[in-house]
This record gives sequence, C-alpha cells and structure tokens, in this order.
Amino acid sequence: MRRVLDGLYAACGVIAACALLLLLLVILAQILVRWLGLTFPGSTDYAGYFMAAASFFALAYALNHGAHIRVSLLLTRLRGRARRIGELWCLGIGSFLAWYFAFYAVKAVRVSYRIHDISQGQDATPIWIPQLSMAIGTIVFAIALTDHLVRVAMGGEPKVGDGGAIE
Repeated sequence: MRRVLDGLYAACGVIAACALLLLLLVILAQILVRWLGLTFPGSTDYAGYFMAAASFFALAYALNHGAHIRVSLLLTRLRGRARRIGELWCLGIGSFLAWYFAFYAVKAVRVSYRIHDISQGQDATPIWIPQLSMAIGTIVFAIALTDHLVRVAMGGEPKVGDGGAIE
C-alpha cells in the first residue's frame, strides 16, 4: 500500500510539473502570436487553468517533501507523548478540512457539469473540465493528510517534514 500511495503522490507531482510546462507553452505562444500581430483567444484562461492544475496537483507531493509551511512553534516545544498528541491533533484537523474541501470541490464539478456551466472568457470551456484538477488534487491531498494521520496514530513518525517550518 505504501508504494501505491507514494506512486500516487509522485504521479500528482509529475502532473503538476506538466501543467507548469503547459503554462509556459501557452505564455510563449501568446508572446509569439502577439509578435506576429495575431490573436490567441482564451490564452489567459488556459494559463489560469494550467496554473490551477499545477497548484492543486502539487499539494500532496509538496506535503510529502516538507514544502508546506508548518507553523510548528508549539510542536517543537513538546516532547514524547505530548508531541505525538499535538501531531495527531494537527493532522486530524488538517485531514478533516482537506476532506471537507474535497467534498465541495467534487460537488462544484458535479453542479457545473449538470447545469452545463461554461467559462466567462473567450474560450467558452465547460467549466467542469478545469475544475476536475481542483477536485482530484484536493482528494489526493486529503488522502495524503489522512495517510500521515494514520502513520502517526500507528506509532510512526510524521513524514510531513519541517522543510518549511516556522519556529
């Protein structure tokens, strides 16, 4: 199971990197088209979609590599059992909030699909398509937080990392 979850987090990291590359290509195409005196309708919308996809798909990957900012002012002062309880509390609240957000992200996709909502920009994209990246990214992030919560609850050390810790 560990290999499957780590593979899922890594795959989301790869998707986030690909979304950033696509964002770069859209921006470069927009520059090129502008130099040629042409237009690229919807390019800013597409850039926004790729930026959102990169952000949401990167959440779980960043969590596992200690790239999230953790305000660990209190946790660093705790030792032993108190530290474990503090970690469990933080991961529990984080997991709850991530699942809450994931629920509503999926609901937003479903509603947008049902009412045939399209973007307000020139591209007229069905809005549920770019919203999928938000829904999938938040679900995988919620899985990652729950994974860390279960790991700490089973006696393991938190693998969240303190790479971005503010102490």
